[in-house]
This record gives sequence, C-alpha cells and structure tokens, in this order.
Amino acid sequence: MKSVEEPDWAKLVKTGPGKERPPVNPEWWYERCASILRKVYMLGPIGVSKLRTLYGAKKNKGVEPEHFYRASGNHIRKMLQQLEAEGLVEQVKKGVHKGRKVSAQGQSFLRKIGSEVVASEEKSKKEDKKETKKEKSEPKEEEKKTERKKDKKPDTDKKEDKPKKSSKKDTKSSTKKKKSSKSSKKSKKKKEAKK
Repeated sequence: MKSVEEPDWAKLVKTGPGKERPPVNPEWWYERCASILRKVYMLGPIGVSKLRTLYGAKKNKGVEPEHFYRASGNHIRKMLQQLEAEGLVEQVKKGVHKGRKVSAQGQSFLRKIGSEVVASEEKSKKEDKKETKKEKSEPKEEEKKTERKKDKKPDTDKKEDKPKKSSKKDTKSSTKKKKSSKSSKKSKKKKEAKK
C-alpha cells in the first residue's frame, strides 16, 4: 500500500488527551490503520466522531476520579484519507447519516487477508497437534525401554529384612538398658581409679 505512510509527526504525537505518552510501538500507525479499516467494515458508514469515541480512553487523574476523553481526531482523519486514497474506503451518505464505508476493493482485500489468517492459524494448530503427539509418544518409548531392561535382569524374589515395628514397651526397655550399661561402666571406672 503506497498511500498508507506514517507522517513525520506520528512518532511524537499522543493518540489522545487520555494518554500520558505517545505509542511505544514503532508500527502503531499501520496497526491503527488496519484497526480503523476493520471498524469501518464492521460499523460503516461511520465518521471520525464515532471513531474518536471508540479509540478514546480514561485519563488517570491521580487522586481524582477518572474521566473519559475521546481520542484526537487528526490522526484518525489522516488515516481515513490515506485508506480512501488507496481505494479501500469511500464516503457515503445513508439517509441522514454520512460517513465512510469499505469499498468493494476493500472488502475483497479484507476477505483475502482474513482467509490467509485463518489458513495460517489452522496450519499452526495442526503443527501443535503433531508436536503434542510426538511428545506423548516419546515417554511411551522410554517406558518400553525401561521395561525391556527390567526383563533382561534376573528376578530376585528374596525377602528383604524388614525392621520390626517397635512398640512403646520396647523403646522403654532399650533406653533402660542403655542407662544401666552407662552406669555400670562408670562404676567400673571408679573401682579402677580406687585401686
């Protein structure tokens, strides 16, 4: 699209009084143009005033309550003019209302882009399904390998010596034995010291 170009001032300007800073994305002009084209397609005929309301935002006033401000109309108007020069949008008067709507060329362009997007999404979904199937099948192969290794090892069905469950009585008697052995050692040492 030759006629849709970002002006020099687009890097410096805010999109409305409700915003604190200009857009961070360097491609914001083209994304907003595409968005405006879609809005015109969905809601057309539509004018700059309604688009200003759609792209407006609430301004953060600190302690005070937020207040809604409409977006600035200059950049929206320029984008509509560029889309009109490209032949995607045309001015229409419908009864009392006047505004812009998508032309036949614009409709075919949007349908073409839409079908490409749908096709790419379906392709990515198919690829994701294939990847998940591969991931699910890989653990099964690893399990088979471990089962094969287990089959190769000889079976050992020897009973392992399990420690007996000790009751409270057993623990009390063992502590008494330890204390008595300590006291007997002390008494032996005292006797040896006396000699």
